[in-house]
Amino acid sequence: MNRKRVVILGSTGSIGTSALKVARDIPERMEVVGLAAHSSVETLAAQVNEFGVKNVCLFDASGVDRLRSLVPSDTRISCGLDGLCELATLEKADMVLVSIIGTAGLKPTLQAIEAGKDLAIASKEILVMAGEVVMSRAAEKGINVLPVDSEHNAIFQCLQGNHSGAEQVSRLILTASGGPFRTTPVEQLETVTLAQALKHPTWTMGRKITIDSATLFNKGLEMIEARWLFGIPMEQVDVIVHPQSIVHSLVEFRDGSILAQLSSSDMCFPIQYAVTWPERTPNSLKKLNLAEIASLRFEAPRWGDFPALSLARQCGLIGGTAPAMYNAANEVAVQAFVEGRLSFPGIWRTVEKTLSLLSPRDYKGSLELILEDDALARETAMSLLTR
Repeated sequence: MNRKRVVILGSTGSIGTSALKVARDIPERMEVVGLAAHSSVETLAAQVNEFGVKNVCLFDASGVDRLRSLVPSDTRISCGLDGLCELATLEKADMVLVSIIGTAGLKPTLQAIEAGKDLAIASKEILVMAGEVVMSRAAEKGINVLPVDSEHNAIFQCLQGNHSGAEQVSRLILTASGGPFRTTPVEQLETVTLAQALKHPTWTMGRKITIDSATLFNKGLEMIEARWLFGIPMEQVDVIVHPQSIVHSLVEFRDGSILAQLSSSDMCFPIQYAVTWPERTPNSLKKLNLAEIASLRFEAPRWGDFPALSLARQCGLIGGTAPAMYNAANEVAVQAFVEGRLSFPGIWRTVEKTLSLLSPRDYKGSLELILEDDALARETAMSLLTR
């Protein structure tokens, strides 16, 4: 059995803390050799001290002095984007787990590929914005890109052993819990509060992804991400609502057979499989009791009431910088909702209007062009909010 030496970019977030649980659970298979956080100094320091990590990045440089006072003197501390890239190319690392929100993870991801590190991807923005670039460069370098999202990890597991390729696949079916407003009448969505949007029925996640789950933008981003991860045309990526979050996704093959992956709702399952793949390792995680569950429910999404899914499919079909614009406008709109400047449905209305005003471009492998159109979408969305 190989012990994987892992750098975690985003170690204090929900994915990062789950990854550290996995490291505690299977220390013979996973060694943490690098940690990065945005600004949570005390939490990062506690992680450094527990795991004996010597290479650390604190993105917000203002907390570096405080961090130095809390960790051993021989800890190497870097900061900013350069610090993330330094960790992503750490010589002793075998794998880089990227769980950074936003565009900050894109450059470190590409540098990790160039340095020959396998990737465990939890940051949707990376593949939504630059999936073509990331996957083509990984293929050229022979790098494994392993999905950490429970839905994509489930699809990855379902495809194992099906060596005949994407041409055998009829549909990728992503499951969605439906969020806290799955059965809420559309007219009541206008008065949704931030507190209500943050009450996810199944998962405990960060604020941004929880709101995205409530609007279904999270699932829209996952549709685009799946298109690049698995090389499947956008029109073959589908969504089904599964409130229990036991079936994490399904693959329908062209003969009509469907394979599904099931487990308890715990992000440690997909993280562990990404780290130990292609092997499986015993752990202390809760096992499913199907007799206790008794039945599983599935529903069609409310495409008309939650336009995030249709907008995602549209952007995925257009390609180019359209997905980056979709993601950028959503980030601006979510922040406005958090600040009380925008209604809950105003999130998708802002994204839809932003997209209608812009013309996506074929970025032809240019990260600069992607970032330009990302910035343009943000500016456009913000200008709509100030009118």
